[in-house]
Amino acid sequence: MTVVAEGLHFPDGSVITPDGGTLVVGETLGNRYTAFDLGDDGSLANRRVWASLGPEVTGRTTEAVLGQLVVAPDGCALDAEGHIWAADAIGSRVARIAEGGAIVDEVAAPDGLGVFACMLGGDDGRTLLVCCAPDFYEHTRAPVREAVLLATEVDVPHAGRP
Repeated sequence: MTVVAEGLHFPDGSVITPDGGTLVVGETLGNRYTAFDLGDDGSLANRRVWASLGPEVTGRTTEAVLGQLVVAPDGCALDAEGHIWAADAIGSRVARIAEGGAIVDEVAAPDGLGVFACMLGGDDGRTLLVCCAPDFYEHTRAPVREAVLLATEVDVPHAGRP
């Protein structure tokens, strides 16, 4: 295993653009998405902020950072217009984010549920699948079966990988 990037704030959820040239990584505890040029050999270069979703966070622990988060990007999917559908781990929603950080659409989770992953699928790539649960703490989730998978249709289909 080779370390190709350091200093990411809880990287979780990533996409590769359709041309295979850019990797975009969500930083759940960083209020942002970070992009890298992706080399044919898997190397990363030209690190940059793809979307700033809130102020730069300070602190080194989850507890210190949680209150500073505006959007906590979790699992995600890229659409054919270059927007990322992002599960917002603190906002009980999935948000469609444009490069730069504007939220251009969102779908709220049912009351009492958080959103922790999403993907575009279905025959035409327009089915937004949303994974929800009451919270993200393993010790409260492990003994119960309260998570649900929801689906809704969106206008713009999936693109890129995964």
